Amino acid sequence: MSNRRQQPDAPKSLDRSWHLARTPEEMNVAGIEYALIRCFEAFGHWQAECLASVAEFSASGPENALLHMIRANDRPKSVRDLAHMANRQDVPNIQYSLRKLIKGGLVAKSGSGRSGVTYEATEVGRDVCDRFADVRAELLVQSIARLPELAKRLPDAAHALDLMTGIYEQAAREAATHRHRPGSQPPAGAEKGTSRRRT
Repeated sequence: MSNRRQQPDAPKSLDRSWHLARTPEEMNVAGIEYALIRCFEAFGHWQAECLASVAEFSASGPENALLHMIRANDRPKSVRDLAHMANRQDVPNIQYSLRKLIKGGLVAKSGSGRSGVTYEATEVGRDVCDRFADVRAELLVQSIARLPELAKRLPDAAHALDLMTGIYEQAAREAATHRHRPGSQPPAGAEKGTSRRRT
């Protein structure tokens, strides 16, 4: 008689249904959304670690991205320019990150007034960006180059992400018209199904 414990039978199929994936179409969207979440986090980890490898400066992924956007084309940029480039609306957070980059000596501020202030990379900031690009080319770009099929699909992937960005923006605008606000009256019929108070 064998002393081996019997392993339970593997389920024939896993239940993958949940509240955001009730139909095949919803499952496809949920799949890309979770891939986006994981990729965004991995991208942030990569940016922070790559920057830390070339500079004694602690920054988040979005702060690192902001530095490279400022450096892009070596032209000064306003907060409005940066918000537009990054598709961000959280201007106070952008301003906080800019103050952090200025304090670190990577970015300089010039001009005055609400619309006349611009930011550009300092000599130190440009050097950090260049060294970041070198490490990126060696560790990241070469890794992708070793997967030729993946490399061929990157332009299509970028195009698909751009399309998804537009779809999310349009859906967000439509959802904003249904936003619940404090003190607002519930829609007609919203109280249906609630229990009546006993008399």
